[in-house]
Amino acid sequence: MEEMEEELKCPVCGSFYREPIILPCSHNICQACARNILVQTPESESPQSRRASGSGVSDYDYLDLDKMSLYSEADSGYGSYGGFASAPTTPCQKSPNGVRVFPPAMPPPATHLSPALAPVPRNSCITCPQCHRSLILDDRGLRGFPKNRVLEGVIDRYQQSKAAALKCQLCEKAPKEATVMCEQCDVFYCDPCRLRCHPPRGPLAKHRLVPPAQGRVSRRLSPRKVSTCTDHELENHSMYCVQCKMPVCYQCLEEGKHSSHEVKALGAMWKLHKNQLSQALNGLSDRAKEAKEFLVQLRNMVQQIQENSVEFEACLVAQCDALIDALNRRKAQLLARVNKEHEHKLKVVRDQISHCTVKLRQTTGLMEYCLEVIKENDPSGFLQISDALIRRVHLTEDQWGKGTLTPRMTTDFDLSLDNSPLLQSIHQLDFVQMKTSSPVPATPILQLEECCTHNNSATLSWKQPPLSTVPAEGYILELDDGNGGQFREVYVGKETMCTVDGLHFNSTYNARIKAFNKTGVSQYSKTLVLQTSEGCNFEAQSAPYSQLVDIKKLLAVAWFAFDPGSAHSDIIFSNDNLTVTCSSYDDRVVLGKTGFSKGVHYWELTVDRYDNHPDPAFGVARANVMKDVMLGKDDKAWAITEGGITKGATIGVLLDLNRKNLTFFINDDQQGPIAFENVEGLFFPAVSLNRNVQVTLHTGLPVPDCYSSRASIA
Repeated sequence: MEEMEEELKCPVCGSFYREPIILPCSHNICQACARNILVQTPESESPQSRRASGSGVSDYDYLDLDKMSLYSEADSGYGSYGGFASAPTTPCQKSPNGVRVFPPAMPPPATHLSPALAPVPRNSCITCPQCHRSLILDDRGLRGFPKNRVLEGVIDRYQQSKAAALKCQLCEKAPKEATVMCEQCDVFYCDPCRLRCHPPRGPLAKHRLVPPAQGRVSRRLSPRKVSTCTDHELENHSMYCVQCKMPVCYQCLEEGKHSSHEVKALGAMWKLHKNQLSQALNGLSDRAKEAKEFLVQLRNMVQQIQENSVEFEACLVAQCDALIDALNRRKAQLLARVNKEHEHKLKVVRDQISHCTVKLRQTTGLMEYCLEVIKENDPSGFLQISDALIRRVHLTEDQWGKGTLTPRMTTDFDLSLDNSPLLQSIHQLDFVQMKTSSPVPATPILQLEECCTHNNSATLSWKQPPLSTVPAEGYILELDDGNGGQFREVYVGKETMCTVDGLHFNSTYNARIKAFNKTGVSQYSKTLVLQTSEGCNFEAQSAPYSQLVDIKKLLAVAWFAFDPGSAHSDIIFSNDNLTVTCSSYDDRVVLGKTGFSKGVHYWELTVDRYDNHPDPAFGVARANVMKDVMLGKDDKAWAITEGGITKGATIGVLLDLNRKNLTFFINDDQQGPIAFENVEGLFFPAVSLNRNVQVTLHTGLPVPDCYSSRASIA
């Protein structure tokens, strides 16, 4: 019976129905709740006012056309609630059951009558909270709706069946458990209340006391009140109107609106409808039986799915564990390299900590000594040592100058793990049986006439075959490492052209492309061989594929400019990013736009302005060099800062990555044999300057003859 509890609750208050009435739409509502949701319709919206004004008949006033059939299905007075003038301004609420409830437009007048007998405002309208159909009440108000006594009986039996123990009805505070019930009084008593309120003497001695359980049964079996007619409250229902589908009394047949309707005996129709309901329940019972069998089947499927899942998960775990083992082995190798870098960084930082600690101790001692000297009251004695102390203080302050309080080592690690190919493979890891049967896209074709290289970048273009009918959702471009190693993904997307930057100079790369859609991936295209330049730039960027293969035979040099994207914000660019200066008195770093990892490269910088003896620095740096300190103050840069640099001077930088060394030239004179050795990795041309310096970059220059001849001899 618990499953039917929602059928027994009012859609407005959410509690069990109390004095339920039946609306013409067959839904039920508590009598008190019905009064609470009444809405008064303006006079201009009433049927009478519409006819008086000559307006046409609307959806809301055809009830008035045939008052003889107020509750019939064909002429019940239903209408959309939205047609009333009060609808747009009447707020809508929700009951505990989640249905829409329209509160009254104005509070009901104070009255001492019961909700059913109290008068309702003129032109009142009630809207069913379940189907939202509206009905304008007549002069009888809520008394015009029949009471659902069957529903009351069902609720009574349900509540009694839910009661765990019958309680005394006369206990003032906490009710005690009832021990007897008086059939005549229809009251449950506990022993103390029975002795006090129902003594076994006088007229009460003839009352019959029964156990509470028996009293509950007798209550269920006791005859309920006979339903009375809504139009004639003193008359009981005796017949059934077939046309209106409702019980009626004999006065309704003689003088009411049912006088011309077909009627039948109430008992006969009661039995007929019971039989119809029983037959309908038989069909519903069959469906419920099928549903129970279906639920058993589903529960068996749950068990089978769980068993299959355990077996499949074990297989999947074994396969993934094998991949994890391989990844852990590679992880151990990479961690070893990270630990090596970690120890190196710690050593540099600890050395700087030790040096800074000693210097700070000396500075603190000098400060404390000077403070004690200031406390002396002997002017002549103070003046004898004051000049020396002032010089020492200024000298110590200068020692804490530029770069002293700058870390020599950054906390960032130069190592960068390229895990994108592996992640892409993991993302594409899938079950073969989950693939659909639709075809994969055709193999894309590389357009050789549009593929080219420029400096250390390569541009590739491709397209789908002309007769391809299967669309591609995207493409995957792969390049090897330039040394004949494994391919790696460098682009995944919908575009049909891609430029890959950051390649090695003077290297040969192999490229291939494949397409993919939801079904899978196509075959790889033919492999395209690309040769990057020895220096950087080739004037013919659109060279055909046949020239790209022989590109190594050409003598090329590097052409590049400064990079505004990576420079410090104080750097000022001009002359197509070939000339730079600075807006700050502090040193700022700017890098070249092209990085070098292989080959021999040479460029020059001319000093256009050199005021107040600044300290510009020229050299190379890594991409993550500090941009707000002098070049060479950290371990990410290698530079020259002195040695004949004046206005109009030309500084040449020669980076030989074949021999892993760095050499500097000033006005075509080599500065020493080799400035730096064991230079390995990716490096960018770099300059640090302040507002007193302006330099211009010159690229595309050949290697100086003196270095070329010496290298030939070597």
